[in-house]
Amino acid sequence: MSLIDILNSFTGTSNAAEHFDRVAEQASTDELGSGLASAMRSEQTPPFGSMVGELFGNSNPSQQAGLLNQILSSLGPGLLSGAAGGVLGRILGSGQGPITSEQASQITPAQVTELATHAEKVQPGVIDEVSRFYAEHAGLIKTLGGAALAITLASMKNNANRS
Repeated sequence: MSLIDILNSFTGTSNAAEHFDRVAEQASTDELGSGLASAMRSEQTPPFGSMVGELFGNSNPSQQAGLLNQILSSLGPGLLSGAAGGVLGRILGSGQGPITSEQASQITPAQVTELATHAEKVQPGVIDEVSRFYAEHAGLIKTLGGAALAITLASMKNNANRS
């Protein structure tokens, strides 16, 4: 069954997790990232910062570091040091080099929620960057729940049907 066939057979939140697994196996990172970005922008899901904090909390330390480095590359270290109560500035010190897994493990999901909320206000495109990052770790997307999965799949279906 092709990706478009799987997407077209999607009927709603009751089977979102099952369909998501099948879609994630066949979809490109760009397709999945675009769908997730739609879910993160939706008024039917929690705010972006909350979703990112939840994903961060469910990530392993390497993925946590990857997320923080993705946000850092989008915003730059100057903007990050003042966000999340300045916690990143304290952990990173001079801000040289990428954030390590060890450094990332010192940051809480609540601080990442605050950081992501700040990042969205300063650089709205960060939603796309974070979505592409998590599209590479599709299993974590399922932790967001049925509504986010349904919106992700519906967006992907709409995009595929327009092509």
